[in-house]
Amino acid sequence: MDATYLPYALLAMGAYALVSPLMRVATTGPDAVPSDVAVVISNIVLILMALGVLWYTDQRFVAHLSSPKMVYVLAAGFFLGIGILALYRSLALGPVSVVTPIFAIFLVFSSMIGFLVLGEEFTTRKALGIVLAVLAVYLVSGA
Repeated sequence: MDATYLPYALLAMGAYALVSPLMRVATTGPDAVPSDVAVVISNIVLILMALGVLWYTDQRFVAHLSSPKMVYVLAAGFFLGIGILALYRSLALGPVSVVTPIFAIFLVFSSMIGFLVLGEEFTTRKALGIVLAVLAVYLVSGA
């Protein structure tokens, strides 16, 4: 298996580890930014960065708008919007140490969709990992 995706996955993990704590600080206490405003501003930064990558790599944006798979991109964007809006609101209301592990359980559900819908390989090791992930979220979140 080609593992060229691993550095990107590790970078994503490291960067995403900072999102919840930063948003918790931004959306609570004196001079708090409303969570919905924080969503807009942080996603403007995301869009500008993505446009920069498209420009730097000379990828043509418009050429892909007619792809038959665009419906999946739009659906993913819709669910991403719901998820980020809900995450930022929950961070404004609750502790990072509880909100983030509960949010992170999406990894289990995404994995299950990979196995059940996309036909990805399901092994005993992966099953154990899912069980341990659920247990870890339960223990860390204090639920």
